[in-house]
Amino acid sequence: MASGQSRSSNSLVVPQASQALDQLKYEVAQELGIQIPQDGYYGYMTSRDTGSIGGSITRRLVQIAEQQLAGGSANRSSR
Repeated sequence: MASGQSRSSNSLVVPQASQALDQLKYEVAQELGIQIPQDGYYGYMTSRDTGSIGGSITRRLVQIAEQQLAGGSANRSSR
């Protein structure tokens, strides 16, 4: 793999959303009682914890999208 390339093939459609997604990740982790490493290295976290965070983020994003499609405002704190 070339230097500077990420192993992930995921890329944001709206790059400006990166900060909002990071904030959502920390909010969800806090709600689940999971500590995210400050150094950004996730290698010591269990797959169960990272999967719980990712699953909760996905559920929340789907809920927000459904509310927007239905014409309602997205209320992130409704769960």
